[in-house]
Amino acid sequence: FENAGISEKTLLNLVLSHGLFYGGAAQFAAGMWEFATGNTFGASAFTSYGAFWISLAAFIWAHQADLFAGAQEIDMFIYFMVWGALSALLWVITFRINKALVVVFGSLVLLFLLLAIGEYSTGVHKAAGYVGLFCGGSAIYTGYATLLNETWKGTFLPIGPYASPSSDAAELKAEP
Repeated sequence: FENAGISEKTLLNLVLSHGLFYGGAAQFAAGMWEFATGNTFGASAFTSYGAFWISLAAFIWAHQADLFAGAQEIDMFIYFMVWGALSALLWVITFRINKALVVVFGSLVLLFLLLAIGEYSTGVHKAAGYVGLFCGGSAIYTGYATLLNETWKGTFLPIGPYASPSSDAAELKAEP
């Protein structure tokens, strides 16, 4: 909301607190649980973005406290570009999982690119805010749809599943 210019900048500390604990600590913990269940993609994504939110909140608060007096736009530009590159790598993998995750990670790649460029342009920064709202909304939909469909053992909200690599391997073995 803050990046899109919908809310006041005073809301930033609330957003960062939320990002630190829900986006950060909770996602990091979820990643550890995904690791325990053998879901390598979920473990990688949740722990990575959990660490992202923790580091972002820490960086912004430290910057506000003048602990990083020399920080400049290039620092955040590089930070967002690196996260955009990781997101692009994970996005490629989502094409083997489901279409909903393709949307989430595709919009996440665009978001990080716009956030990086937005360090030098207020208009692009504002556009990044709207892409962030879309990305967050699509992530909420994907998470809820997955939870609902697994709990009720059916497809109540579509996520557009792709074939799993193991089913592809079985088909390849069956061919003469």
